[in-house]
Amino acid sequence: MPKPKLLWLQSITCNGDAHSFFNHPDLFAILSHFELIHHPLLTTTYTLDDILTGDVPCDILILDGALKKTGLEKSGTEVYDVVLVYAQKAAHIVTLGTCASYGGVFKQADPDNISGLCFDGEEKTERYASYHNKVISLPGCPAHPKWLSYVLMSLVKNISIPLDEMLRPQELYVTTVHAGCIRNEYFEWKIDTKGHGLKEGCLFYENGCQAPYTHGSCNKIPWNEVSSKTTVGTPCFGCTEPTFPKKALFKTKTNMGIPGDVPLGVSKRAYLTLTGIAKSFKIKKFEKRMIDYDR
Repeated sequence: MPKPKLLWLQSITCNGDAHSFFNHPDLFAILSHFELIHHPLLTTTYTLDDILTGDVPCDILILDGALKKTGLEKSGTEVYDVVLVYAQKAAHIVTLGTCASYGGVFKQADPDNISGLCFDGEEKTERYASYHNKVISLPGCPAHPKWLSYVLMSLVKNISIPLDEMLRPQELYVTTVHAGCIRNEYFEWKIDTKGHGLKEGCLFYENGCQAPYTHGSCNKIPWNEVSSKTTVGTPCFGCTEPTFPKKALFKTKTNMGIPGDVPLGVSKRAYLTLTGIAKSFKIKKFEKRMIDYDR
């Protein structure tokens, strides 16, 4: 049985998603299940010039980077046109990373001309109707290597991947990054840390952590099988969301000490009630930890 033909095509990108996937411990075992038609950083059968003709067969297209309708050429050919040629050919399209999915960081430079394939931030693009039934979005800046391996191996084994309304695999994005965070007990008792890189305390209330608002499995599938931003004391940036990047990343908007936006899935009234109750308690074990750490 012939292997699926896999094309990795780049648009406006920083190479972060490609380098992230290179860190997968089973990289070459995964790629062995496919015929890699072209990859911008690996030696492959077809050159970029071959790809630009639009004549190369393709079963699975990995789109890496934001789309720009005009003004981005390779060898005199608009990249946008090449992407749409292979998007039409492919049976499956993976928009890898936040830029390919929503526009991401690069969208800030030219909001009217740069977007993702099916989404422009939170809004659907004119391409949505044509491609949404074959797109799987893997937002992240960069996307976790095991998110991509999950999708690729599911496709090669013909395993169905349930998607949410933003075309993200539910298995990977149904929970928030807050789920699995080692600081959750501090969050529950409203005990915040005073800076970055510290072992104790929550990062939500005073450090702008976006984990309670961000869909992803970063704390359930650790990076390099070891860590995550919140594990090492860095606030989540919310990089899997269509609103990324937000301004003032390390600040939490508050009103009289209460966060302006409550965590996803919680009513504001319930959150305020729980917060009031939690703050009325004094938890000795946490107080001692924070005092010891401040010394």
